[in-house]
Amino acid sequence: MRRFAFLLTLCLPLLSQSASAALVEGLYQVREPVASQQPSERDAALGRALQDLVVRLTGDANAAQSPALSESVKSPQQLITQYSYDAGPPAVLVVNFDPASVNRTLTQAGLPIWGANRPSVMTWWLNDSDGGSALVGDSQPAAAPLQRAAQDSGLPLVLPLADLSEQLVGTAENIDSGKPDALREASKRYSSDVLLAVHARQSGSSWQAQWRMWQGTNSAQGNAQGADLDALANTIMHELSTRLAKQFITKPGSTQALTLVVDGANFERYSQLQKLLEPMGARLLKAENGQLRYQLTANPDQLHAQLGLADLEQSSAPVDANAPVAAPDTQAAPGASQPPAPAPAQQVLYYRWH
Repeated sequence: MRRFAFLLTLCLPLLSQSASAALVEGLYQVREPVASQQPSERDAALGRALQDLVVRLTGDANAAQSPALSESVKSPQQLITQYSYDAGPPAVLVVNFDPASVNRTLTQAGLPIWGANRPSVMTWWLNDSDGGSALVGDSQPAAAPLQRAAQDSGLPLVLPLADLSEQLVGTAENIDSGKPDALREASKRYSSDVLLAVHARQSGSSWQAQWRMWQGTNSAQGNAQGADLDALANTIMHELSTRLAKQFITKPGSTQALTLVVDGANFERYSQLQKLLEPMGARLLKAENGQLRYQLTANPDQLHAQLGLADLEQSSAPVDANAPVAAPDTQAAPGASQPPAPAPAQQVLYYRWH
């Protein structure tokens, strides 16, 4: 009966649009290039695949060199469920890792883990080559290097359709301007979390690019180069992944016990929030009139970043939420035992859906 009442309470509000954050598919699958199918080449590729996965899961290019992982890198078979070859081109060894085993290994090594729920990246990528200038669209062959690089970095990539109206927006003038207004307006139809603008230029047999990234009020920019488009895209996506990971990954020892109160819930939102909070050991304490109250262990800054992916914004505490608690009576009778000291107050964070 209580379960029915709980579901009914959540379902009463109108359903909202789903959040733009995306679950990365194939997060624990790595496609590692190989020169042959010889056993020695295979064993080396399996070790490289694990190193690539560690970087993808931690957002730290140096994490794979951790001494605590050296034995796993040498003998990664115990972390692998299966592998197979894809003739390509390029020829690759497709390695599927066991998520539970990998996560346990990283945790034991003291490394943080970035889950599968990650910000989607709307990417406006303009290529300048001998053949002219072209905006990369989602279904074009030129999108393949970008899609491979995003998969390697564990980023949900969103590309424009590159129809006529979008080609008029994705110009060198707008991409190089440093002002995201025109690109943001054209990106609204895709409902993404991060905006990335890249202007890539072919220079002889190599490529170079200038990129800019915007996420809310945060922005960054940089330059990159590569022997080909695959290498260039890998450099940019890995840089972006590293920057985003710093916002969303909780480092060991930086967490604390928190109470989270969220207003505006319905069943769809509740299900989405459950998945997002699961890695934090969240326990639902109360659900009433569209309000959810959780107890969890997290870093407040990283929790704030994760909740932003679910379209949640921080709100003020209710007027009576911060009412002072009466101090205990210190005038105890002579000889009477003193009551135990009260436990420190747990931080309460208030959020609501837009």
